[in-house]
This record gives sequence, C-alpha cells and structure tokens, in this order.
Amino acid sequence: MEQINPNNTEKIITALKNGAVLVCPTDTVYGLVCDAKNEKAVEKIFEIKKRDKSKSLAVFVKDIDMAKKYAEISLDQEKKLQKFWPGATTFILPAKPGLSPLAYKNNTIGMRASDYDLIKNIFKEFNSPLAQTSANISGQPATGKIKEVLSQLSDQGTQPDIVVDVGDLPENKPSTIIDLTKNNKALR
Repeated sequence: MEQINPNNTEKIITALKNGAVLVCPTDTVYGLVCDAKNEKAVEKIFEIKKRDKSKSLAVFVKDIDMAKKYAEISLDQEKKLQKFWPGATTFILPAKPGLSPLAYKNNTIGMRASDYDLIKNIFKEFNSPLAQTSANISGQPATGKIKEVLSQLSDQGTQPDIVVDVGDLPENKPSTIIDLTKNNKALR
C-alpha cells in the first residue's frame, strides 16, 4: 500500500480518478473510499472488507447540490440535510441512477456530507461522490487508530491501493444513519 501525504490532495484526486481505493481519515473513523462511479473500485471495497454484496455502501457528497444529482430529495428532506450537513449523519434517500449499482439497495442510497477538511478539500477538485465505508473487515470494529486499521487490512488478499495516514483520529463513533424513506427513523 502506497502512502500519500494528506496535504497532497492533487495526488489523492489523481489516484481516485485512476480507480484507486484509499484508506482515508474522515470526521468519524478511518474509511475506505473510492470514486462511486467506478464499478471496479467499488467492487474492490467489498473484496477488501469481505462485505456481503447484499449490503450497500454509503457515499460522501460535496453538498446538497451534488446529493440531488443522485437522490430524490424533497423540500422537507432538504431542510433536514441542511440541519445536519456537513457532519456525521448519513441519510438514506430514494436513489437516482448514475453511480455504481453496488452503492444502491432497494432503490435507496446512503449519503453524507463530511465535515472533515481532507474530504472537503478533495471535493474542491473532484466532482464525483465517493463510495465510503469504515476501514475494517466486516464484523470487526471500526476505528480511528491507524495501526489497528492497517493490522486488520494487511492480512487480507485484496488490499487498498493507498493509505492517507494522519495518525490516530480523535475518539469518535461511526456516523448516525437516518432513513428518510421510512418516517425519518434513526438506524444507529
């Protein structure tokens, strides 16, 4: 796994455009991210995590305008997004086509606008949603400790292409998930 300095957003964006899967810090825990339009890269995330393909991935979006390109968002839903974004809340919304089919399940998609500077800097130049999930093997705990992430992922056959290492992240929980397709029910 190649290491990229978190300040080198140009190299990070080039890697994403070339189909790389990155271990990347976020405002919650370390995540696996890739271009959500790149089918092979999204499939590689499932292989790395050993994730069942019946489960979907969430996507990072730059803002509500980007979210509207890939999800049906009513005015009421938009007000909820404005209240919580950017931040650690993932919303389940009715999906529109345009991303890897592995990002959708039952015509819904999970979306989040991150409040993490690195993710926001990527979106200054990268105009595609990022498929994302915690950087751990399915069933194992998500973490903000880089050594734990690398330990979990290094024993696997398929590995991420790049690691963006900023050291250990502050103690955080994974994002809260709110399903706006089913009476705004919080799932976690």
